[in-house]
Amino acid sequence: MHWTQDIRAADTRIRPYIQRTPILETTGFGLDYPISLKLEHMQHTGSFKARGAFNTLLGGSVPDAGLVAASGGNHGAAVAYAAKRLGVRARVYVPEMAGPAKIALIRACGADLEVVPGAYANALEQAQAYEQQTGAMQVHAYDAAATVIGQGTCFAEWDAQGLEADTLLIAVGGGGLIAGAMAWYGGSKKIVAVEPETSSALNAALAVGRPVDVEVSGVAANALGARRIGTLCYELAQGQSDTVTSLTVSDEAISAAQNKLWKERRLLVEPAGATALAALTSGAYQPAPDERVAVLLCGGNIATDPLEALNVPS
Repeated sequence: MHWTQDIRAADTRIRPYIQRTPILETTGFGLDYPISLKLEHMQHTGSFKARGAFNTLLGGSVPDAGLVAASGGNHGAAVAYAAKRLGVRARVYVPEMAGPAKIALIRACGADLEVVPGAYANALEQAQAYEQQTGAMQVHAYDAAATVIGQGTCFAEWDAQGLEADTLLIAVGGGGLIAGAMAWYGGSKKIVAVEPETSSALNAALAVGRPVDVEVSGVAANALGARRIGTLCYELAQGQSDTVTSLTVSDEAISAAQNKLWKERRLLVEPAGATALAALTSGAYQPAPDERVAVLLCGGNIATDPLEALNVPS
């Protein structure tokens, strides 16, 4: 793969369809050093996932049967949004654990939605069956080159905005986002993979030397709840073992970071969106003196819409 070249091309391809999300240079959160935040939770449909969805759709030919995707919630919303924007059909499978807010978001974006019992893996099984039955185009949430390349545009954009960090902290579920970072940087920056203790597929894979199934639960499971890390992510992490570090954080640390983001900077993110910051605020990752640190806030689709009670038409 020519990752860097492909990501540059994808950045040009999807630019008319995505938001250039802001960055925030800030202090606080109980830390004694400044950090750079990339506010990717402000992307279309509330997460970075729109990048991979648009890159997949714009880079290939969509069959008459349309698209199919499995998702914990954010990817499904992004696929539904991209499909509606480009005028193609989409069917999305999500697990019940996606929660009412994300399910409502996918419906609002116009996809044919199927809610299935269980976790993401169960939704993926049904999406794969639908693909086989109909010939629909599968838009994988994380383990496809087009998805990884699309997510890599987040880091190309961040660099163009003047990123000067030595180290990036990134939350990991199935691994599409951090794979995009590894593909773009190719070992030129230190990358810290941050996972919940109760949903840590990459950490488990690196510990045993191959992707393995893990149990999935916890506050961020509807976004970071992949049962097995993507092959592309694992291979990139293995190939960059000198610059890629993996660690885990507790649900309590994630919730505390989520709370700090709201109370100190009025940044409202879902638990997955606060997971990378939790590595710093909990002390799980302690930068060296003068180490410049950046954190990606990846998603903002919290379990309950904070303004839902207002019942104002959209």
